[in-house]
Amino acid sequence: SKPKGFFYLDHRTVDSRCNIVTDVHVTAGNVHDAVPYLERLDRQKERFNFDVEHVGLDAGYFTSALCKGLEDRDIYAVMGYRRPTHKAGYFYKREYIYDELNDQYTCPAGQIILYKTTSREGYRHYQSNPKICANCPLIDRCTRNANKVKTITRHVWEDSKERVNQNRLTDKGKVIYARRKETVERSFADAKQLHGYRYAQFRGRSKVQMQCLMVATAQNMKKIALMAA
Repeated sequence: SKPKGFFYLDHRTVDSRCNIVTDVHVTAGNVHDAVPYLERLDRQKERFNFDVEHVGLDAGYFTSALCKGLEDRDIYAVMGYRRPTHKAGYFYKREYIYDELNDQYTCPAGQIILYKTTSREGYRHYQSNPKICANCPLIDRCTRNANKVKTITRHVWEDSKERVNQNRLTDKGKVIYARRKETVERSFADAKQLHGYRYAQFRGRSKVQMQCLMVATAQNMKKIALMAA
């Protein structure tokens, strides 16, 4: 749901202790928030020798690939929750029970939905038996497919996504997510209110990157001055 037009995104990183901006990375406005994240995180660890134990991210970063990447790095991730899109009158996806051992789903009517194929994007597709679905009394709440086939998609790294999703429900996860709102969101608000961050002063990604770096530098100088006082 990014706006159409000439826009830029600043993917900013701040530390949780002092709210110092430690990384600024500008992309075109149509780049998904999660795309550059792992690369920027690795750069933080390499450049500053940070021992990153946990991260707090908003719901825009909640993707299977990012969850898998953070688990591989042994980082405890807490991400915001975004209610999934749902058509009124249909079953929720959570009502289709996944059997990890047999790699299959069971629908609300009790039919087994078997694995069919995997797409190039890494999504596994599970399809029901149309002969059974055709006579099912719940078909209208399940699918309107002309061939009476119910298809469920599941990313190959969906397990990582489910585990990360559970983190936000823990006491530790709630504390981490609360800190996210107090740090990076506050940093952006300060930049917009006091440093002209609402509008790009230049055209071209490299020039906008320069603007964002200068703003972050000014903010850091103020933070350090307060800490040193």
